[in-house]
Amino acid sequence: MSWTLPSRPSRRSLLAGAAGAAGAALLTGCSDGRAADVAPTIPPERRMREAAVRDSTRLLERYDATATAHPALAARLAPLRAAVAAHTAALSPTPSAPPPPVPSPSGGTGAAAPAASGEPVPPKPDEALTALADAERSLSESRTIDLAGAPGELARLLASVAACGAVHAYLLTSNPGATS
Repeated sequence: MSWTLPSRPSRRSLLAGAAGAAGAALLTGCSDGRAADVAPTIPPERRMREAAVRDSTRLLERYDATATAHPALAARLAPLRAAVAAHTAALSPTPSAPPPPVPSPSGGTGAAAPAASGEPVPPKPDEALTALADAERSLSESRTIDLAGAPGELARLLASVAACGAVHAYLLTSNPGATS
């Protein structure tokens, strides 16, 4: 007795397939009511820009805390801080108000003051500059890594900002006015 395939599907197999497809459609249409189902998703470029702005804002806070803790460094830090503020504005996904000005160095005690990020500013000026250079270097490296997933225009901006951060790290650890 030989067995042969039917030339057309049976009614039972068609009904089972239709029921399975309907069940799958119902399951994919179900929602648990989370906000992700209500709000549109945030484009990846916008998320990257917002993260970059947060990172730059934290770096600005470190510059401010360092200038407050070591008023003698404020003039040296001012142009670097201004560049970080410009990066923050350029990275912003929406136009924003200008960044806050550098705090007045008057009233600084030179004691270890905490940065807004929670990390204390080292009590010695050289150590404070090294800590700030480390923060610049770390952010520069992070931005270089982020280039891989960034769309064209944002990738170019991140590359420029990362390069500038690397220069800031060098300038913070070099001896200004020294002759070679």
